[in-house]
Amino acid sequence: MKISETEFDIGSQTAQMNLLEDLAMKLRVTTARMHARAIALAISTLLVASGAQAANRYGPGVSDSEIKIGQTMPYSGPASAYGTIGKAEAAYFKMINDEGGIHGRKINLISLDDGYSPPKTVEQIRKLVEQDNVLLVFQSLGTPTNTAVHKYLNAKKVPQLFVATGATKWGDYKEYPWTMGWQPNYQTEAKAYAAYILKHYPDAKIGVLYQYDDYGKDYLRGFKEGLGRKASMIVKAVSYETTDPTVGSQILELKDSGANVFFNVSTPKFAAQAIRKAYEIGWHPVQFLNNVSANVGSVLKPAGLEASKGIITAQYLKDPTDPQWKNDADYRAWLAWMEKYNPGADRKDGNYVYGYAVAYTMAQVLKNCGDDLTRENIMRQAANLKNLDVPMLLPGIRIGTSPTDYYPIESVRLAKFDGEKFELFGNVIQADAMNRYAQALPVQVVN
Repeated sequence: MKISETEFDIGSQTAQMNLLEDLAMKLRVTTARMHARAIALAISTLLVASGAQAANRYGPGVSDSEIKIGQTMPYSGPASAYGTIGKAEAAYFKMINDEGGIHGRKINLISLDDGYSPPKTVEQIRKLVEQDNVLLVFQSLGTPTNTAVHKYLNAKKVPQLFVATGATKWGDYKEYPWTMGWQPNYQTEAKAYAAYILKHYPDAKIGVLYQYDDYGKDYLRGFKEGLGRKASMIVKAVSYETTDPTVGSQILELKDSGANVFFNVSTPKFAAQAIRKAYEIGWHPVQFLNNVSANVGSVLKPAGLEASKGIITAQYLKDPTDPQWKNDADYRAWLAWMEKYNPGADRKDGNYVYGYAVAYTMAQVLKNCGDDLTRENIMRQAANLKNLDVPMLLPGIRIGTSPTDYYPIESVRLAKFDGEKFELFGNVIQADAMNRYAQALPVQVVN
């Protein structure tokens, strides 16, 4: 049987059409599979990226290798004796970095001089936040200086952590949730002195020297509250400005008032002047010196050790001049750190103890943050320190915070200077005990 050319052509065309349709179908299936694979790959990539982002949440100044933090310190000006605190903290973080950092990230502390001048503090803090992009502000020193940037940092939601001042307002977690102190607050400390005076010197005539700013006024208020209805025991309270060259005239006023108890509320330079002047003019009252100036190396030695003998203060840190700590594990570790990271520094300067302890606290907060190094988590961890044992705190004193308790250290012990060192006496005094005592004594306002 013969097949015509027409039949052959039709058959060939039909076969070709079937082949083309089959190829088109296969192409559509292949293309669909490729699209599906591409979509799956894209989704997988997004999931991995989002997972990594969730695991490593960073705020400003943080990377896989660095945590940038800032502070201001009075390396110059009337409170320059405190400059060693900034040096100590930088040295502590250097030790941390040498040991590998915090979860592999090195701490970059940018420490700027503000000369203890609030306008300069504002300028420097703005630079740290807006130009250097620090994660947080750590341990800036001074009540008036921190006050100048208090609202700004809270408005910017930048942690203002462990400020180097004991003003009571640093614990106001409701109005200023981004600010937290570290040391015992000034009012609590002042109440401890008041309680001691009421018990041991009930007929005292008290003279007070205080710095005329929030720092000095906070101490004075706590002291009056501690005296309660006996606040009239204060026969004279005189102030000074940080721009004053000396406080000699104020000491003469206090002597002339007939005061036989002297509460010295001043920063190191003026504290040393007051102690020396009182000794030179033959005024020998029972002296109480606020903790922030109770430093053998930077205050009592310049004032004169004999002139300083008998001074009573409150302590919460181990005194590096006290031989009872020579075999203490914390002290030996601190001493080794001093020898390696602060060669040539004065080991009698308690500011190196202070800086060491507060830097440890900051490092602990950063460790607790893990890889969630956002500003929100920084504050969350800072407000969740439970019974933290910090090296160089006195036995029986630990750090504790909560979302409704922004006062990390709330205990002190009294100590008396014997001409060489401070000797502790009495038991640990808790803040709540002082507050209960003060509340039982109605305050009599004394101008």
